[in-house]
Amino acid sequence: MFYIYTKNMKKLLFLPGFIIILSSCLTSVNISEDLSPAEIIQRGQEALDRNRFRIAIQYYEALYNRNLTNIDLLITAEYHIANIHYKQGKFDLARQELNALLEYYDAPDGELLPQHFKLLAQIVLRSIDEKESQRRPLFRYSR
Repeated sequence: MFYIYTKNMKKLLFLPGFIIILSSCLTSVNISEDLSPAEIIQRGQEALDRNRFRIAIQYYEALYNRNLTNIDLLITAEYHIANIHYKQGKFDLARQELNALLEYYDAPDGELLPQHFKLLAQIVLRSIDEKESQRRPLFRYSR
């Protein structure tokens, strides 16, 4: 009798934990059309501060998709998405996104774009290089 009770208790304790994990993985946010770009950025940052990477990316994707004619906001969204990928350890993806972002600055009138994202992208790229060099062995052993 005790064995059956314990077995059922394990199932009862497992189910809520599984539901919580599943719901956090599948979380989608409904982003109001009334939000200003500043409010979207703020909510994206708040999600990022709570390590809710998926939700933060959804906010920055909404910022991007709602402001296709505003290069400053496009760069803002692209930088933040790349930075989230960096924080997730997705270095190859982050590097691709940051290099694509830096291409805006090589175009004519690139000096008119928000320069802080250029600087931040360069800093993150250097950090990726440093982290990856720390992972590589200093020498290779061969037989």
